Amino acid sequence: MTKNTTKWFTSWFDTPFYHTLYKDRNSKEAQAFMDTLTSYLNIPEGGTILDLACGKGRHARYLNKIGYDVTGADLSENSIAFAKQFENHRLHFEVHDMCKPFHKQFDAVFNLFTSFGYFEDDDDNLKTIKAIKADLNASGFGVIDFMNSEYVIANLVPEEVKTVDDIEFHLKRYVEDGYIIKDITFTADGEDYHFQERVRAFTLSDFEMLFEQADVYLLDVFGDYKLNPFKSKTSERLVMIFK
Repeated sequence: MTKNTTKWFTSWFDTPFYHTLYKDRNSKEAQAFMDTLTSYLNIPEGGTILDLACGKGRHARYLNKIGYDVTGADLSENSIAFAKQFENHRLHFEVHDMCKPFHKQFDAVFNLFTSFGYFEDDDDNLKTIKAIKADLNASGFGVIDFMNSEYVIANLVPEEVKTVDDIEFHLKRYVEDGYIIKDITFTADGEDYHFQERVRAFTLSDFEMLFEQADVYLLDVFGDYKLNPFKSKTSERLVMIFK
């Protein structure tokens, strides 16, 4: 029997298989991005940062290591349970729905690595940006690091097989009804699994509309983790700084 899921972001992210499939993510690149971003934003030493949709806390832990007071928040109870082993007096993790404001304000709120656009209800995307605004103090900055949908769609690999830790993941990618979709099937411990990732193919203009509705001001737009200018055809990322 194949295990299937519907609310994928509340189940797929909570499985160990999600972290197995994506274990090869580039930590050096992620850390260099955090160095560049915090320097660009001039976040004060000891400043407060909310890492929204933090997963197991790889960004949050590094931000804490380089001197910031960091809170990591994620909907995945398993990811937060894992991250809590790294807590200290300036690093905390909480289970939290990012559609809702947090209970304090920060110098910066980071939403990293395309951790946006998953919701089944489109209203939740606007609610999240409004919540980020509410989570910022008077001088704070919001950052959304999203994929460049136009580039991703133009370079989509329809089918791929990845073997990680002796698990053969079969991946199918396609665009449907405004979503970039990835079907993931594999067998582990004699059991068949099927998960699906669905992310809204938001463009910069889509975000600009959401920002306007949320009454936030878009300050800067970059196209990669070195903060080079955004180019819709060739940039791999869409990094937006707002307040």
